[in-house]
Amino acid sequence: MDSSVHTKLGHFLAVHPVLATLLAFAIVLGSAFLLIKEIFTPVGKRRAPLGKNWHLPPGPKGIPIFGSLLEFKSGHDDPDYKMHRHLASYGEMTTIHLGSKTWVLLNSQRVVSELIAKRGSLTNGRSPMPVASGIISRYGRSVLLPPNGWAEKRRVMHSLLSGTALNQYAAWQELESTQLLAEYLFQPELWYRHHYRYANSVIHRIALGERLVKTGKELADLQDVVTQFVGSIGASLVDWFPELDSLPRFLQVWRKHWEKLGLWNYEVYRSWWVPVRQQINAGIAPPSFVRDVLLHENTKFTGDDEEAMYVAMQLIEAGSDTTRGALNIFTMATLCHPEAFQKAREEVDRVCANDKNILRLPNITDMAQMPYICAFIKEILRWRPMFPLLPDHMLTSDLEFEGYKFPAGVGFVINGIAVGNECEDPDTFKPERWLDGHEADVAHGLWQFGGGRRICVGYRLAQRGLFLNIARLVMCYDYAAAGLYNSRHLNHHRTDEPFPVKVTVRSKEHAKLIIEEATREGVLECAKGPN
Repeated sequence: MDSSVHTKLGHFLAVHPVLATLLAFAIVLGSAFLLIKEIFTPVGKRRAPLGKNWHLPPGPKGIPIFGSLLEFKSGHDDPDYKMHRHLASYGEMTTIHLGSKTWVLLNSQRVVSELIAKRGSLTNGRSPMPVASGIISRYGRSVLLPPNGWAEKRRVMHSLLSGTALNQYAAWQELESTQLLAEYLFQPELWYRHHYRYANSVIHRIALGERLVKTGKELADLQDVVTQFVGSIGASLVDWFPELDSLPRFLQVWRKHWEKLGLWNYEVYRSWWVPVRQQINAGIAPPSFVRDVLLHENTKFTGDDEEAMYVAMQLIEAGSDTTRGALNIFTMATLCHPEAFQKAREEVDRVCANDKNILRLPNITDMAQMPYICAFIKEILRWRPMFPLLPDHMLTSDLEFEGYKFPAGVGFVINGIAVGNECEDPDTFKPERWLDGHEADVAHGLWQFGGGRRICVGYRLAQRGLFLNIARLVMCYDYAAAGLYNSRHLNHHRTDEPFPVKVTVRSKEHAKLIIEEATREGVLECAKGPN
């Protein structure tokens, strides 16, 4: 009977060639779809080895092949973070499939501590990103590298965490902060630019050894490099389907665009790196991380010159951009919450003005006496987090946790919005919530610097810089809105004014103090600018 059916079908298709062609096309198309689906099945949905089975937390189902990727990409830049809040509604952990990747969002302090901090030896990986990490960064930015490419770079950066180094850097931070105060005085309309100049100058001196003497264009170029790099993360489908990187080069039509961006990134880096390298080779370089650690013979850094360049420049771009962004959030907080600003000012005045109303500027040694300023900083980072989602911590081996079974390759991602909102009245700006005895440790209970073995290497340096500048700005300047603004629109990617602000010096006495300190530090003329 089967033979008869086949005969009849063959005869039917013979007399209907169009239908025969359509059927063949459908078979080819269906086969291709099944093949693609099999190749790009997300990590968490792949068939488990014999004797194992995977069990992941609940989450949205998504659509075939793409999973929740299209919805995720469209909602990632929403300033109201509706997607992040929705994903947290599944529980403490949410499984989301994005292309061929599987992420488990961590939505509570408890699971972040358990999986990122306590199990850091298993969750210190990074999922492959052939475009952002490969083509654009030439596998030089350690923030996106797996353990085998990250550990050596991390080793040489560890000196930045030592107490001795932090004390050495304090004088540099105070000098650059004094210039920032004077820049505010002479060019208040460029407040946002002063934030970036400060942040870049401090980390530039630490990493490369000299005070910043770059043109406005050079600074803008580096800020654009950071913006373009951050914007590239996940922008290409190849980073969500890294298997595409295995295709023959002539089929990788996306490479030309990203290679052009990567080359520009490389050339900007070289313009900053080469002069420093030449000074070190000539024996005339001042003390710096590059001279005394990264390229010093005793550190035995195993990377080549290009890898060393990426280590140094990654420090500069990361240290510059995050501090700039946090100071901009501080500025927004002064507009939205003047009552918290006033409490901060009262604390600074108690420490830095004596009975005869003789003023002095705050310094880093005042941190222990200003717990509210320290709490203010933590609340800034919780209230408007720089990173709604932090880079994934990919499992390097299978893991069982509280009844769930995760395969190696799954990425754990801190949902910064959900974790930051895990408090009473989360939409209220309330520094008092951090006055718990740990306010001077910016990483305690706050995950904006990451956690576990992948925590930001310079978070203590960043905290000290934020303390110094925020305490001084609170003491010396008043802020008011200069137009309409939305407190959620921080516009971190912009190089012009991100939101309208009018800055005025608090009093003649404070202006006099700033000028005297800037003169003593030798930065007054620099602060006045080219005009």
